[in-house]
Amino acid sequence: MRITLGVTGGVAAYKAAELVRRLQQDNFMVQVVMTRGARQFITPLTFAALSGQKVITDLFAGAEGQDANLDSAIEHIAVAQRTDLLLVVPATADVIAKFARGIADDFLTTLYLASTAPVVIAPAMNVNMWNHAATQENIRLLRNRGVNIVTPDEGYLACGMTGPGRLAGEEEILAAVRDVLHAQLDLQGECILVTAGPTCEDLDPVRYLTNRSSGKMGYAVAEAAARRGAKVTLVSGPTALETPQGVERIDVRTAGEMHRIAAEQFMVSSIGIMAAAVADYRPASRAEQKLKRGKEPVNLQLEPTVDILAALAKNKGERVIVGFAAETERVAENARKKLLSKNADLIVANDVTAEGAGFDIDTNIVTIFARDGHEIALPKLHKAEVAQRILDEILRLREVLRTQRRSDLAGKLVAERSAS
Repeated sequence: MRITLGVTGGVAAYKAAELVRRLQQDNFMVQVVMTRGARQFITPLTFAALSGQKVITDLFAGAEGQDANLDSAIEHIAVAQRTDLLLVVPATADVIAKFARGIADDFLTTLYLASTAPVVIAPAMNVNMWNHAATQENIRLLRNRGVNIVTPDEGYLACGMTGPGRLAGEEEILAAVRDVLHAQLDLQGECILVTAGPTCEDLDPVRYLTNRSSGKMGYAVAEAAARRGAKVTLVSGPTALETPQGVERIDVRTAGEMHRIAAEQFMVSSIGIMAAAVADYRPASRAEQKLKRGKEPVNLQLEPTVDILAALAKNKGERVIVGFAAETERVAENARKKLLSKNADLIVANDVTAEGAGFDIDTNIVTIFARDGHEIALPKLHKAEVAQRILDEILRLREVLRTQRRSDLAGKLVAERSAS
């Protein structure tokens, strides 16, 4: 696996050199990206010799001393696409602020915006800088977006002060890297079906019924599952989103089309995650020509569409199936009812009227309801982080169900032996 190590301008930059060696001992390929400030503390040659890889130091020059060219101008995209994890050690208050606010003024910050790989940062700075409200706000913002923060240690600092801000220990940083990357592989061997986006139900050749779903939540789940090693098939209604890397996407338009494709894919899947906002009703008849405007009211007759979640869950066997509930009132009550009535294993519910939890935004506020009675209320998080928490809960519940089935089978065998 490939790790991109960002080194920024702090006294602790020299510690990143030893970290390169330790990462290589774990069989990671390491490429180093240095900021201008980092080069004031340690030379690119040191990292090149340790990593055996080109050290990137400039956005428009691929390596120290090289002239700018077309390849170097887009190299941040190439590095972003091939990295499995972006690790920043040490992370200064400056780079943390740039990450949080989306500023891209050098190779490292541009790479951060261009990459969809998981991110681990290990801050190191003066105690007052660490404790400053601006830094703490930026740390909270990055955590909410799914960035993994290795909290700095407390102790004597290079500035002569004592307190939090010292770079975390090497073992702690390595543990964070291993946890993130190993978690990314805990779905290897799984075939996961994800539905996402709205459906469109035609009224005439130019008009249709739909909803406000952007598909962002479902796409985040598909991307997270693929990064954790799963083979992911994404059945998507109409959206403007790009297909996540490593995901097979099948486009559909109507609820009927989505049901047909989803049913076919679920037959060869181990997990089904129904994140699509499927239209509950469609016009009972579709006009062949555009309906003309008139002066009288028009009554539109609707008929229900197929309930995809319930239809798939009816014959799920030992597969895990997850539904979503976008509610505007009595969220918990409605979610628990849906969990039972649809025969789902998990329901991810949210109040779409709540700030930070509605349609077409990057954050969500959800509660996950599981069939074993387990409930998790999550704070406002970036949808990428919500996706990870959903996948974590799927794995937890499946292990509970497997243990329960083994116990039931053992009890049945004991009963049969006793009867004989």
